[in-house]
Amino acid sequence: MIQQTVELNSIGGLYGRSVTELIQTASRYSSDIFLTYNGRKVNLKSILGVLSLGIQNKAEIKLEASGRDEEEALQQVIKTLTSLD
Repeated sequence: MIQQTVELNSIGGLYGRSVTELIQTASRYSSDIFLTYNGRKVNLKSILGVLSLGIQNKAEIKLEASGRDEEEALQQVIKTLTSLD
């Protein structure tokens, strides 16, 4: 299992289209990937779970991945997060 904390830098936070992009990226990997925000942990492959967190711009979130492709999965999720506008 690997973890990394990231600051979200998306003007509108995580919503609609940006959440969809993130879910699609996470779903390409077999590893379990979780996102923690304000003490709540959700499966990153669940659109409703991520939307329920109401993550705003400049929020600090923790990402956690475990599985055979965890390193690549976490790197790609972070890459997707940093490219959101």
